[in-house]
Order: sequence, then structure tokens, then C-alpha cells
Amino acid sequence: MRMIDIIIKKRNNRPLNESEFDFVAQGAAKGAVPDYQLSAFLMACFLNPLTDKETAAFTKAMAYSGGRLDFAYLKKPAVDKHSTGGVGDGISLALAPLVACAGLAVPMMSGRGLGHTGGTLDKLESIKNFNVRTPVKRIYKQMEAIGVCMFGQTADLAPADKKLYALRDAAGTVESRPLITASILSKKYAEGARSLLMDVKYGGGAFMQKYADSKKLALALVRTAKLMGISCRALLTDMDTPLGRAIGNANEMLQTILILKGDKNLAPDFYELLIQTGAHMLAIGGVEKDLKAAARRLEGYIQTGAALQKLKEIIKWHGGNPDVADNPRKHLKNAPLEYIFKTPAAGFIGRLDAKLCGQAAVLLGAGRGKMEDNIDHGAGIWLEKKLGGRVAKGDIIARLYASDKTKLKEGAALFAQAFAIQKNKPAPRPLIREIIK
Repeated sequence: MRMIDIIIKKRNNRPLNESEFDFVAQGAAKGAVPDYQLSAFLMACFLNPLTDKETAAFTKAMAYSGGRLDFAYLKKPAVDKHSTGGVGDGISLALAPLVACAGLAVPMMSGRGLGHTGGTLDKLESIKNFNVRTPVKRIYKQMEAIGVCMFGQTADLAPADKKLYALRDAAGTVESRPLITASILSKKYAEGARSLLMDVKYGGGAFMQKYADSKKLALALVRTAKLMGISCRALLTDMDTPLGRAIGNANEMLQTILILKGDKNLAPDFYELLIQTGAHMLAIGGVEKDLKAAARRLEGYIQTGAALQKLKEIIKWHGGNPDVADNPRKHLKNAPLEYIFKTPAAGFIGRLDAKLCGQAAVLLGAGRGKMEDNIDHGAGIWLEKKLGGRVAKGDIIARLYASDKTKLKEGAALFAQAFAIQKNKPAPRPLIREIIK
């Protein structure tokens, strides 16, 4: 088998078989196929999109390009959740410990932030000494002990995807739905999840801003997952405005802990999505069929302190100090410089642009423009007012934090463009617009 023949076959819009996808995936993982041929292959797939059957075959081939985790020995459902990314979307931080309380096995392999969207690993690392580079033996040991592990992609898990993911950006093939689907699901299949809840964002701060495009991606993910034997459903959720009050790393971790301590009124939208996402995870995992019963069960874990205790166990296993969960403000500090943003007029917050808020947070130091940029865990934004909130002139809209005067000034200038005040209260937007099963 030769790579050039596979490229030509796909260029001519002829379907590829499993052995050909295996050849590509193994070649990418082992460095046996040069980058220029892999890029040509990706472009052929972009111009002649993979069918559902091809997408499933390519996904499985990438998952099998390295080692795979298997949690069958735990004798309980292995369930994970994946978000397509947004601003203030730190749901995973609270979700993993919460659903683990229900008896699910939760192997949660996460990524870092890039551009205006945040990353779960960066947020976890705002806890001093929290180690996300977890060896496979340690993952198994931790899963057996507490039922949940939050870790970064290891070199041996879906290495073909790691290679092709980088090339997709360089080759101009990022927007291909089948390639996005294969990339996401190959990692989930490799991590051992057999049930998957997808949170597919739409709106100004989302990867795919148009609702129709996000729905097509959600449908592709659910169809392909089912072809691979993964129980899957997708929620289509709004990302036109930031989720919750915190944008950054330490402050998103702080928000998570305060909510798990029982402050459900701190960020009602965050709390609602947390509970609803968790309820669907319990449903697809077979633990609780009725969504309302699942939601009540999860709220109970917060009220009794079980979810916070599970978070403390996670922190301890990853090398951090569990006291963070008891005294979060002591450990999770904002950057030293603060800019208080006040309303120029009375009325209602009629626009609070998620993408501009995320980009402002990056300028403050909370994110990275390229992967090698350093993160300032204390930098970020705390929203005192949310979309639709009533304000008087001079009310505080947000507090911005940075460690550098120039960064604070630049971040504040961009944040000023992210909001608008209007006379009438804007119509409420549904947080979860549609559920794909």
C-alpha cells in the first residue's frame, strides 16, 4: 500500500476502506508518512468530505494508532463530556466530581485554551502543584480509587490525531466537519469512554457561530459515535454571551468551588447547564433514566457536600492542596492590578459579546495567542452584571485583573467594545436550544 495511491483515490472522490485509513493513521503516528503527503490527504478529505461510514473508520483508526484505556474492570459505566469550547465554559471543573458521585466512571481527558476560548487544563493548573500530566498506570489507580481522573492527552493516546490536528491548521482544513468529528471522537474512544455527552456551542463566542453549522456538527458527532458503539447525545447551547461570571483560570476555579459549596445563585446560567449536562450524562450512562430525577440527585450531592468532597479527592490525587476547596479565596488569587468597569448610563445590558470578552481576557494574560505563550492564572474578568441585567449609571459591570499595566489597559479597551446599554430589557435566550439523540 502506498500513500500516494490513497491520496489520489480520495482526490477522485472514491471511498476509502478501513485498511487504508489504518495505513494513514499509523503513518501519521509513527512518522512514516511525510507531512506534505498527510497535508495532501487532508485537503482531499476537505474537498471530498468523508461519509459517515468513512468518518467512523478514520476515527477508529486514529484511536488505535496508539494505546487505549479500558475501564471495564471497574464494573460501572465510563462516561465523559466534551465541549466544543467557549468563554467562561468551566463546566467540566464542577461536572467531573459531581457525576462521579453518582457512581459513573469519569475519565476526562481535556485540553488547553487557544485563542479566545479557555482550556480545562489551564484552569486546573491555577491550583498550585496540580499535575495534569498523569501516567497511564496512575490513571488506572486513581479511577479505581475515586472513579474520576482529569488529565491531558498522553503521547500514547491517539497520536495520529495529535499529528493531524496540527497539520489541519497549517493545511487550511480546520473547518471540515468529518475531520473535526474524527478528531474529537478518536480521543474519546482512546480514553475508554463508552458514553459521551457533547456540548456543541453556537453563537459569537463559539467555534461555529451559526446555529445551523453547529447543529450539523452535533448530528455528525452523534451519528459517528453510534457507529462506533458509543452511546451519545448532544446539547446545542448558547455561546453568544459568556457563561457564568468568571473568565480566566483562577477565578473560574473559584466560581466552581463556590457553586459546589452550594451557592447556586452566584451564576444561575452556569448552575443550570451544570445540572442539565450532568443529568444527561447519568441518563446515557444508564444510571438514571428520568432527567428530572437525575437533576434532583445531582443537586443533592451538592447540598450534602459530596461533590465538594470528591473535588478535594481529585485535587489531592493530582498533587494539589485539598484546602483549596475549603478556603478557595486564600489559594486562588487574582492578579494584583485591577480595573473596575462602570456603566456609562442607566438601562439594561443589551449586549455582552462572548468573543470580545474572551479576547479581552487573553490580552489581560489569561489566555494564549499561540501554544507556547505563558498563562497568568490570576488574570481575567469577573462579571458583576450579566446580559439582561438592570444597571444604574455608575454601577460596576466587571472587574478586570492583570499583572501588567499595559495588558490591563489593552484588555480594558477591548472589553469596552464588548457590551452595550439599552433602554429595554432584551428578550431571554434559551441556554439549551436543542437536544440531539
